[in-house]
Amino acid sequence: MTDNLRGALFMIAAMLGFAIEDALFKTATATVSPGLGTLIFGLTGLAAFLIYTRWTGTPLWSPTYLQPRLAIRSGFEVMGRLFFALSLAYTPLSTTSAILQAAPLVVTLGAALVLKESVGPRRWTALLLGFVGVLIILRPSGAAFGPEAVFPILGMIGFACRDLATRTSPPEVTAGQLGILGFATIVIAGLVILAFEPGLPAPPTATAWACLMGTAIAGVAGYAALTQAMRTGEVSVVAPFRYSRLIVALIFAYAIFGERPDAVTLAGAALIVATGSYTLWRSGKAGSGRETALKPRS
Repeated sequence: MTDNLRGALFMIAAMLGFAIEDALFKTATATVSPGLGTLIFGLTGLAAFLIYTRWTGTPLWSPTYLQPRLAIRSGFEVMGRLFFALSLAYTPLSTTSAILQAAPLVVTLGAALVLKESVGPRRWTALLLGFVGVLIILRPSGAAFGPEAVFPILGMIGFACRDLATRTSPPEVTAGQLGILGFATIVIAGLVILAFEPGLPAPPTATAWACLMGTAIAGVAGYAALTQAMRTGEVSVVAPFRYSRLIVALIFAYAIFGERPDAVTLAGAALIVATGSYTLWRSGKAGSGRETALKPRS
């Protein structure tokens, strides 16, 4: 088995884990408040990474956590997690998952504007078409467009800016330490949501607890597989397989939640996937061997 094939399989496994995480979290928030659900998910994942990091002999605390670059990354992580949780709770899974796929396009835009990376006219065209795909899905002038439609957009922007900030994070921070930091920010996002929810949240039922524990397990497994995927094979070959998450999410949306995305929504999703895949391919062809916006996490 070649490194590229192995990396692609790890990427597909990661996206399957993240899609399962999303579906279980959405199921749990049918009876649990988004704030409490996010808090429990964050605490469970944080505990898992603390145990893993201790087992590997890596220090749990690093002074680099307080560096401005990681602080900025953590701030965007909180933003992404906060609005992504609200999006899963209040908008269709198919819509949330489709818009999330635009994150690499936003990161490429940020890399050009903030990091002054070279982006040619073909990729600029792909970026514009990808954002057209987002507008097609949202249809902001339609009667179905409500205030909650902004949640997936803000969540996607938060994750994209987090991935952009990751590119400048200190290289000495290990994957386990980034996992600790990432899930700690999820705990913060949960507390922020709870602070704005009216009254005390109802305690989770046994089914909700099972879903939230499954959410954490799937999320940690997906994160581990993603890390392995991005360290195996060529980024330009492996990264486009991240779009398998959308396929799985559409299947779950149809089979579990009874969602029936219309042809316009599917067309917008297809446009985002096509332009995003092209952007990833062009970035790899241009010789970017670094970890880039092309490695988003949930």
